[in-house]
Amino acid sequence: MIEVFRTNVTSQQNAEKILNKIHSGFPGYVANFDLSDCDRVLRINSHAGSLCAQTIIRLVADLGFTAEVLPDVVSEPSMQY
Repeated sequence: MIEVFRTNVTSQQNAEKILNKIHSGFPGYVANFDLSDCDRVLRINSHAGSLCAQTIIRLVADLGFTAEVLPDVVSEPSMQY
């Protein structure tokens, strides 16, 4: 399962701090940041199947930052006439 979060993390140093906490607390998770994205995206892939988004949001908040789940948006194929 993959979950994508919008965050307010702006520095690589803070991103690494959060990633270290995620990886040490959740060995089955693979996480990374895309700080160049306008949403400063945190992506987490759980090899164990389920992923508790609220736990991640709380962990990020405990470190002084915000995270919220980005909704899945599936775009419809455009129809050309």
